[in-house]
Amino acid sequence: MTVKFKKWDASEALDNEEVITEYLKLAFEDGNPEYIKSALANVAKSRNMTSIAKQMGISRQGLYNMLSENGNPEFKTIQSMLEVLGVKLSIVTNDKAKLKKVT
Repeated sequence: MTVKFKKWDASEALDNEEVITEYLKLAFEDGNPEYIKSALANVAKSRNMTSIAKQMGISRQGLYNMLSENGNPEFKTIQSMLEVLGVKLSIVTNDKAKLKKVT
């Protein structure tokens, strides 16, 4: 018997708001920009890339380029995307690195 494997697509598992919110939360908590970009791409794919791009005021191809391996989105573009997705960032103190006064 031959077993066939299908490449796992994270966007297929992002099927409700609670899952999407937790997925993005974990990506941002990790802090790796490439992981964040990948998570945003998966969420956009799960929510309809064309619709997300249109609501952001950019082309579908522009959104794909922004979230591609070589993409380097500006923070204001990420903010725009998060707004369209219905989520927002919040700031919490990192227990591992307490804020220090810079002199």
